[in-house]
Amino acid sequence: MKIIIGSDHAGYELKGKIKEYLAGLGISCDDVGPDKFDPSDDYPDFIATAAREVARNPGSRGIVIGGSGQGEAIAANKIRGIRASVYYGGPLDIVRLSRMHNDANVLSLGARFLGRDEAMRAVKVWLETPFSGEERHKRRILKIGKLEKTG
Repeated sequence: MKIIIGSDHAGYELKGKIKEYLAGLGISCDDVGPDKFDPSDDYPDFIATAAREVARNPGSRGIVIGGSGQGEAIAANKIRGIRASVYYGGPLDIVRLSRMHNDANVLSLGARFLGRDEAMRAVKVWLETPFSGEERHKRRILKIGKLEKTG
């Protein structure tokens, strides 16, 4: 599985920790930036790049990180074919259901709300949870795809 990862300044430190964690699992990732901490960078620049890469590479997944994860998910979801879900703490069932029911291909993390261990647990659950493939969920995902085309 190909993982594309990107962040802004608020997610920069956690992005590095996630890359180390993934490497420890034997999973490589493509880091689309930023390459250095810049407190004035703008998350849409890096998040759009990550989302476009996921959209261009079927079967790949993306992890995007910002302060809350909210704006990052909004930006990612503007790219056709992306289904980004947000996690910034709480029950991991949220992460699990994003994969099982929505086949989320981007996980957006809120670095200001997550500790390292909690973030790694969320990434692990998200990576290990398959899409259920249930007909009702397939049908709903197709309807989402139609919305991308028609508005």
